[in-house]
Amino acid sequence: MTWFLGLGIAGVVLLALSLVFDGVLEGLFGGVDALDGLFDGWLSLPVIAGFVSMLGFSGAIVLGTTGLGAVGATAVGVPAGAATGWLAYHLSRALLNDRSSAAPRGDDLIGAAGSVVTAIPVGGYGEVLVHLAGQPVKLAAKSPSPVPRGAEIWVEEALSQTAVSVRPVER
Repeated sequence: MTWFLGLGIAGVVLLALSLVFDGVLEGLFGGVDALDGLFDGWLSLPVIAGFVSMLGFSGAIVLGTTGLGAVGATAVGVPAGAATGWLAYHLSRALLNDRSSAAPRGDDLIGAAGSVVTAIPVGGYGEVLVHLAGQPVKLAAKSPSPVPRGAEIWVEEALSQTAVSVRPVER
């Protein structure tokens, strides 16, 4: 049982190391592409760690609770480890292939509504609060006319990543 527990613990340690050394095995075996990408992602640290830890822990459970012996524990542990490795592979691929929309840019601010946090004087800067991609963003703001604190505004132009030109909303 000690060997199986050792394998289980080694798999967990390998999983922890995969957080630190992410992509090392993929880089080492990147040149092994003789079978046209057959091993692509299967030799990753999370997949190997999942296989080894499940083999060890399920083997230890079988060995401790039944009278099957080491061969029976291995016979149960290998398919359990393979299933865990398969699951780790598919979960990591799903996460890696998740393509969300592009990150918002300064031009996405144009037309956004907001409110003045710090009054905007003529020819100077104040502060406005606008919502970009659902998140509140506080920006420096400039306006051709004075805008009092609390006034509703529209963004006309993105001057930089942190500054915009605004106009007050007229109702």
